[in-house]
Amino acid sequence: MASIDAQASPLAAFNEASAEAAERDVLACCESRSFARRIVGDRPYRDAAVLQDSVTAAFEALTWDDIVESMNAHPRIGDRVRAGGWSAAEQSGAASADDAVRQALADGNLAYEQRFGHVFLICATGLSGQDMLDQLRARLGHDPEAERAVVREELLKITRLRLTKLLGP
Repeated sequence: MASIDAQASPLAAFNEASAEAAERDVLACCESRSFARRIVGDRPYRDAAVLQDSVTAAFEALTWDDIVESMNAHPRIGDRVRAGGWSAAEQSGAASADDAVRQALADGNLAYEQRFGHVFLICATGLSGQDMLDQLRARLGHDPEAERAVVREELLKITRLRLTKLLGP
């Protein structure tokens, strides 16, 4: 994150950063340009709670196209991802799963993408490969509208976790 003052809190530094730098930081958490512009435009944030309220409001305003834009930046669950990135840590449960679970995730990802037209998105932090597979299989039974609601909620969870890592609690 771009920091104006090395002594400032991460949230204070975010509040003071240029719009370009702040947007780049937000896009690392949720790659929807609409979302990033709104979060950056609502600065300064008094505290983390106000930021989280802004995140909630921004998510409520996102269109499905905004959600898809962000999802397109997420790797498939179980795919090899760049080491050191957030996705690698978040998906560590899939990476450490046995061969059968990893293959079932790969097969499930394809079935999911054929059914819904986008990647299977789940807040994978703290989940095992089997947990992810179980949820993938359950969600294959959703109708498209119900699945869109789940995807929006999962993306919100991911975004909140990443913003907390970026800016502190």
